[in-house]
Amino acid sequence: MPSQDFAIAIMAAGKGTRLKSKRPKVLHEVGGKPLVAHVIRAAAEVVSPENIYVIIGHEAESVRSAVARTGVNFVLQAEQRGTGHAIQSAQKELEGHANSLVLSGDAPLIRPETIRRIRDFHLENEAAMTILTAAPADPAGYGRVLREGSTNRVAAIVEQKSLRPEQSNVGEINSGFYAFSSKPLFANIHRLETNNPHGEFYLTDMAALLVAEGQKVMAIRADDPDEVLGGNTIAELMSLDANMRMRKARELMSQGVSIFRPETCVIDDDVCVAADTTIEPFVQLLGNTVVGEGSRIRSYSVITNSQIGSNVKILPGCIMDDSSIADGAIVGPYSRLRPGSEIGENAHVGNFVETKKMRLGRGSKANHLTYLGDAEIGAGVNVGAGTITCNYDGAKKYKTVIEDGVFVGSDSTLVAPVKIGRGAYLGAASCITADVPPDSLAIARGMQVVKEGWAKKKREEREKSKGH
Repeated sequence: MPSQDFAIAIMAAGKGTRLKSKRPKVLHEVGGKPLVAHVIRAAAEVVSPENIYVIIGHEAESVRSAVARTGVNFVLQAEQRGTGHAIQSAQKELEGHANSLVLSGDAPLIRPETIRRIRDFHLENEAAMTILTAAPADPAGYGRVLREGSTNRVAAIVEQKSLRPEQSNVGEINSGFYAFSSKPLFANIHRLETNNPHGEFYLTDMAALLVAEGQKVMAIRADDPDEVLGGNTIAELMSLDANMRMRKARELMSQGVSIFRPETCVIDDDVCVAADTTIEPFVQLLGNTVVGEGSRIRSYSVITNSQIGSNVKILPGCIMDDSSIADGAIVGPYSRLRPGSEIGENAHVGNFVETKKMRLGRGSKANHLTYLGDAEIGAGVNVGAGTITCNYDGAKKYKTVIEDGVFVGSDSTLVAPVKIGRGAYLGAASCITADVPPDSLAIARGMQVVKEGWAKKKREEREKSKGH
């Protein structure tokens, strides 16, 4: 069947009151992204975004804004009256497709492979409804799926409190993920009733309606019961986050990345790390960070949305945001790279060096206690300890240019806009306010004055005053 005949609806309209949060439930983050973003990404690997419909309600515009770039469609469920009502709200959009698959927007562990399995199983069996089930270690609190004997056909879904004694050992649960053939779904969707404690329309009840009509309702079990888990409390969300990050760590390790104490590392879902790289305990790799092969990232470094080349050494305690590190560079310990920092091949950025919107050329070094902001620094430059670029006059920012082969003496102050020519030397403790020609020496400091015997005389005066 053509892929355009299969739509995916994602439930994302609920409040999530048990979270005790003002944010919409589906915008709480695990693995570095909102819950619903994970579900959208999995769905988009199965069907094109134009066939995905996110059903929004509570804080609808916030949810729409958060995932608008994914290219999915949005359906407003203005009044949240249950999962069945959500599909009623999306009838106009979904009934144009031969089949629809319904996913929960708060279950971020669902995999594309599982979505494909449901779709293919549903189509192969020409079912009216297919239910994704799971067999968790503890099924307490979930509705149970009762099959017709040993077949894949569903006889009923029974809530736990309604289980008869002979059914109490049934461990197969309803996940709340479904596939439907549109014709029987929308022929019966408005027959749902609200005779339940919450007075809502439950999509689960479609199974009983379709079974009573003699329609084929099928069940397929998820390989991993964790895939269907949602988060109703902050504690449950943190458990999902830990699960997702461990899954990510195992994926990277299977690709040749060494991660020591992976349970201590925080690695976002979109991070890419090449083989033969080593990640030490308590490292955080966030956002869309990419790390090349053979690099080593030492403990307590936090790296966000940055590109790190091959054979790079990140020493302990470095903080990086929106920066790039070329092959063979060494950064740290305790360096801070702010957005726009570009560290060249085999360059060194050392302890307590801060950079921002700057480029450090191939083989250049800034090893100690330095601030380099709004700067263009060439190859083979040595920046002495305590050097700063004064880039801000209180109203505007200005650029410092340091050409290849420059030696900047320790404790220098470069007042931008200023240009230091190729091969020049700056004397230590110089305050440079004007351009320096290539191959010259610039010294800008007060002349040293020595007064012999001054200190001895001062001590004698002090002792004499104590005697009085």
